[in-house]
Amino acid sequence: MRKAFEIISAIIRYLLWIIIIFVLAIVLVQRISNNQKSLAGIRIFTVVTESMVPEYNVGDTIIVKSIEPSKLKVGDDITYLGEKGSFSGKYITHRIINISQDETGMYKLRTQGIANPEPDPAINETQVYGKIIYKTLLISKLNGLVGNLYSMYFIILVPISIMIFFEIRAFRRKDDEDEDKNSDSCEDELKEKKLKHNRNRRERRRQRRDKRRRNKKE
Repeated sequence: MRKAFEIISAIIRYLLWIIIIFVLAIVLVQRISNNQKSLAGIRIFTVVTESMVPEYNVGDTIIVKSIEPSKLKVGDDITYLGEKGSFSGKYITHRIINISQDETGMYKLRTQGIANPEPDPAINETQVYGKIIYKTLLISKLNGLVGNLYSMYFIILVPISIMIFFEIRAFRRKDDEDEDKNSDSCEDELKEKKLKHNRNRRERRRQRRDKRRRNKKE
């Protein structure tokens, strides 16, 4: 039972490490490349306006995955980089309301925020970062609780530090168990040698007694 619990705990720890490292890697790649690069086609964004309420609220963290333009359809929620008017240079997350193709085969899209009365300026496929595939409730809640970047780093680093502490503790415990096993093994070996030595002594005494008896008879 204890062995099974240790195996399950180890699996959970490794999965958490993989998730944390993957998320941090995505954020790092986005930061360094100014959102021009992604990891495995995945990017993470935070909603900053109420244009998609009630689907996405301010502070919600969304995961966006790149997708072939031909696979997009009306009703999909996408994130794109605006290039016109007040949208220029901004990351927009809105819903597709129309898709068309020009004479060159390039896809043209019209999007609109759920809470907005008017659609956005038309965009082309090269502006699209991807389709929203998931809204992370945990990180979204943390975003709502955290007021600044340093606090966010604190919330991220504390769990990581705790996990590192338990990893070190588990490693040291394993070392102690190995030392105990080695110690027990040495003790068993010494006992075995002592028993063997005592058996040999008794055997030599018996042989000497037998020899004396034979001599007396002669």
